[in-house]
Amino acid sequence: MKKIVWNELAKIDYHENIDYLLKEWSVDEAITFINDVEEVFFNLKNGNVEYPDTGYEDIKKCVVCKQITLYYKHIDDKRIELLRFWTNYKDKKKLNL
Repeated sequence: MKKIVWNELAKIDYHENIDYLLKEWSVDEAITFINDVEEVFFNLKNGNVEYPDTGYEDIKKCVVCKQITLYYKHIDDKRIELLRFWTNYKDKKKLNL
């Protein structure tokens, strides 16, 4: 089983998305997002799915929900680093991977 490692931007993005959902939508929407992320983590940790490349060197992407894409990379055979939980309506030029 692989270990998930969070970088600072991924932590900030994740919590900002939850805060936004709680403020603008509902607790149920925030819980759904959290559960969707946990499902992606389960797949990544167990190697169940290999998500597509992004065009950035060694970086892959996974659509968590239609509004949010997770960018990540394999550090080695045992660790995956989360890079960003990017809101898809934002300008990708500001993604900074």
